[in-house]
Amino acid sequence: MRPHAQPPALAATGAARQSAVDMPPLDAWLFRHQSSGAICMTAGLLAWFEGPPPTPAELRDRVRQRWAVHERLCLTGVDSPAWPQWTPGPAWDPAHHVAGHDTSPAALKTLAAQLLAHPLGPARPPWQLHLLPADGGFALFLLAHHALLDGVSLVTLLRALLDAPAAVPRPRSADGAAPLLPSRLDRLRAVADVLPRARPLPFHGPVDARRAVSWSRVPVSELSAARDALGSGRASANAVFLAAAAGALRTAGLTGRLSGLPGVCAMVPVDVRDGSGPVVLGNHYATVRVPLPAGGDARRRLAAVDGFTRRAALKQRAQAQARLVASRPRRHGRFDALLGRYADSPYFSSLLCTSAASYAGRLTLGPARFTALAGLPPLSPGHPLAVSMLLHDETAVVTVVTDHGHRHLAARLPGLIREEIDALRG
Repeated sequence: MRPHAQPPALAATGAARQSAVDMPPLDAWLFRHQSSGAICMTAGLLAWFEGPPPTPAELRDRVRQRWAVHERLCLTGVDSPAWPQWTPGPAWDPAHHVAGHDTSPAALKTLAAQLLAHPLGPARPPWQLHLLPADGGFALFLLAHHALLDGVSLVTLLRALLDAPAAVPRPRSADGAAPLLPSRLDRLRAVADVLPRARPLPFHGPVDARRAVSWSRVPVSELSAARDALGSGRASANAVFLAAAAGALRTAGLTGRLSGLPGVCAMVPVDVRDGSGPVVLGNHYATVRVPLPAGGDARRRLAAVDGFTRRAALKQRAQAQARLVASRPRRHGRFDALLGRYADSPYFSSLLCTSAASYAGRLTLGPARFTALAGLPPLSPGHPLAVSMLLHDETAVVTVVTDHGHRHLAARLPGLIREEIDALRG
């Protein structure tokens, strides 16, 4: 079970802004993964552009103008025996966070993997923006410690850099809304979600310090055709992605035995923001586990995944978990440590499968057009494989992140997932 809570409250006065505050439970969970030495928690968002790139100086000016309103970007994490804390600092210097690279476009994957493996913090607020050469234009690679920003936050910051038709997002008050106390039904739902639903698979094991990344682009028209594969109604894009990931794992021989329970189970992050205003930066999600069927043909797998995700009411289950964890006291305990080790184990989930959309339409950065978007999530202890799919405008990008020891999976799985999507269209 992944913790969740609202971001730390930051007072408006200059003196109060310098006071350390306890991290919310989800921030603390993610922060301790790295501060304990367990694993690097750098998360990445890679955006491609067609057209001339800005200079590093122009990009730094744009970052300063568009992101200065976000107080969360001034936070630096500090560990302590009692509980991790965020320390609000002075305004950040773009020269310390925004960098340009003079490399070959062919080196994009290699450089992205190297940057993703680099732990951020604690010398300054743990985020960076890199300007990278890419075929036909350039790419922006936004990196952050996952304790600071979740995937929705990364997309929000990227959109804030871009030009019309989307307006520059304005952050809410850093206080956020007070979390609701969990109801008895919330507690029952959250407790039920703790039960084992997965088992160790051939790729589970220690995660090394290096990373490998690879991706495959899928036209949204093809994804849309796959969504229409069910005669009973249109499947969600997320269901298509999950079903295709299940088929790819089977083809690659990674599902182990096909019979018996528990089986293969994806950990799926679900945003729990209320959607009533501008997006709040920070970590506002909980995870729901979705069984991935290993048997049957592509359409039967899609029907099973789409049926589960509709019946399970993923948003409600995620919100129930979020409310329960947000109500927990901020202190370490033996039970929390045991629960954390279990949540990192392959008995809790097989792999992270995250998907999202920019919902942005056609955007530009100066004269360059924003064309595609990829999510590069951090790995978790014992899980050297993670998969994502991000949609923007007319393109979906399926991305696989592994450690170096499993780099052959990073090279192979994006193509297999694309083949599964094609099979649904047929």
